[in-house]
Amino acid sequence: MTRETRTLPAHAPGAVETPFVIQGYEEIVPHDTAWNDHSHPFHELLWNERGASSAIVGSRIWTITPTVGLWMPAGTLHGGVAAAGTCLRASFFGFRTTSSISDTPVAVEITPLLRLLLERLGEPDLRPSSRAATEALVLDVLAPAPRELLVRLPSSALLRPIAEAVREDPGDRRTLTDWAAALGVSPRTLTRAFTAETGTSFARWVASVRAQHAIGLLTRGWEVEAVAEQVGYRSSSAFGAAFRRATGLTPGTFRPS
Repeated sequence: MTRETRTLPAHAPGAVETPFVIQGYEEIVPHDTAWNDHSHPFHELLWNERGASSAIVGSRIWTITPTVGLWMPAGTLHGGVAAAGTCLRASFFGFRTTSSISDTPVAVEITPLLRLLLERLGEPDLRPSSRAATEALVLDVLAPAPRELLVRLPSSALLRPIAEAVREDPGDRRTLTDWAAALGVSPRTLTRAFTAETGTSFARWVASVRAQHAIGLLTRGWEVEAVAEQVGYRSSSAFGAAFRRATGLTPGTFRPS
């Protein structure tokens, strides 16, 4: 399959004049695509009309979907990946004309209202007064989401083999005790390391990795039962419960309508 790598520059906040308030962008990605680490002079709201993509900031990976977007403050160095066929959407917010909703990347729920407002801004014949009113409404409803589709990658030599194995095969059912025996350390040592490096437990970290992988499959139209098996759950009900704990949403939320 053809893969494409795109290279974009790194801009400091406000380094390029952005006189607009909100400007939209849309693209259907023709190939599996990766973006280098780059940054924008404006704030950015990333979301998808169709499919799932990822934004990467250091050791943190966010999944972006049609219902969960990501706010990227101006000047934040980030990369990304998207599968072929993903319909990317982005809204650029002028650095000097708008305020950031967060100093760091943060998830944003793409509610039906927010979606309609952003789509209205794309109408070619929108009157200036209507544009200004719609932009004001977007800025009024835009807010960080209570949950985010985020995985923090551990980086130590101790945890790297675990992280690589689970991300390569989210269906890997090895427990913390299994990994401790394989690596010649105590389960307590791994527990402390996971908490220190990822901010969560091994079990929750695995559940988050599985949820991110599952979302990619669900947005491609996979049936819930097939996704459950692919990411290591013995039943769709067990998968559904774990998925809801990790994301706050049901698996069906991400399947194409």
